[in-house]
Amino acid sequence: MGTPQPDTWSIGAHAFTSRLLVGTGKYADFPTMQRALTASGAEIVTVAVRRLDLSRKGAESLLEWIPKGMTLLPNTAACFTADEAVRTARLGRELDMGDLVKLEVIGDPKTLFPDVEGLLQAARTLVKEGFTVLPYTNDDPVTARKLEDAGCAAVMPLGAPIGSGLGIRNPYNLAILMEAVRVPVLVDAGVGTASDAAVAMELGAVAVLMNTAIAEARDPVLMAEAMRDAVAAGRKARRAGRMPMRLHASASSPMTGLVGTPR
Repeated sequence: MGTPQPDTWSIGAHAFTSRLLVGTGKYADFPTMQRALTASGAEIVTVAVRRLDLSRKGAESLLEWIPKGMTLLPNTAACFTADEAVRTARLGRELDMGDLVKLEVIGDPKTLFPDVEGLLQAARTLVKEGFTVLPYTNDDPVTARKLEDAGCAAVMPLGAPIGSGLGIRNPYNLAILMEAVRVPVLVDAGVGTASDAAVAMELGAVAVLMNTAIAEARDPVLMAEAMRDAVAAGRKARRAGRMPMRLHASASSPMTGLVGTPR
């Protein structure tokens, strides 16, 4: 047998091995965040550009606590219009955070569901400006196709409302969405525990992004390890192909040729 090839995936010109993406919000302190990010094994970390306090320097700056070598994914969290999101993405690029952007245009402050019309508008603008756009969207295959047609490098449907921890609420919609587009699908939002992450990967997601599930765990570092392992296990299960589901029992061992059984 030859040497196994690494199971990599790509976004635009960027290639990665880890299929877990993590956030930086809601941690009790920066040292805890740093330990959790390291334990997660993630290669991509998302940062809310509008929530960065640019007046803080050195150890007071969140950016200083992000482990070296992680790829920054600036996001447009807390933007409620396409114009706000575009300006925020541009600010992230001006701050030398790269060309990747997790695009959020929020339509409702209570549920944090996306504004699809504004999302499409902002996506088209940012793609034209050379950004590699990863839009946070609902689990609607039609919207996902429109985002793909707009030039987005991936789509990021929610598993449940942001920060809810409810897990994958509609696996059937996600499965249909994954069949509807050719770009990578990253499940974003709603993951509460490791089994949720594994389910997302078993459905066929390329990767999973999470923040609150790790940051608000009793032990964020241990939960980061659990999420790392769950994403890896879910990916392996998807690649292996699960057994068929049957209504009735099927004996693990053959029922013929048993000792004491008449011939």
